[in-house]
Amino acid sequence: MTRAVAIVAGLVLIAIAFFAATNVADTREGLIAEIVTLLAGLAGVGVLLYGLVPKRPHSPAAPAKPSPAAAATGARSANDLVVGGGGLALAVILVGGLLFSGGWQWALVGAVLLLPMTAGCVYLLSLFARAREREWRIDIRRLASFR
Repeated sequence: MTRAVAIVAGLVLIAIAFFAATNVADTREGLIAEIVTLLAGLAGVGVLLYGLVPKRPHSPAAPAKPSPAAAATGARSANDLVVGGGGLALAVILVGGLLFSGGWQWALVGAVLLLPMTAGCVYLLSLFARAREREWRIDIRRLASFR
């Protein structure tokens, strides 16, 4: 499936979902329209994302990735510090916003939902803190790449 066909198909499915949403009611036909809305929206978003997200080029002669143990023993850069600290700051801001706007119950729910992100950020900070060799240089190209 080419990208243009995927994008058009995704937009058509999303349009069908919006059209079916106008017929949702508490009848048998309305429930069928609700199912069509949900499934067409899900399929439309999936196909649209498939069309919009570029594929990585496949190189058959790619070098083997180093093992995680070998990568962990190398020098840690300040990128870990920036990403970990930024993630923790974002979590505090989000949970604080929930605390002020929704109360402590919503802040608790938000904190539970943000727990995996918070754990990952703490892990990055602990890797940087425990590393024998640290590079206090922030590499923007490495932060922006998807590798």
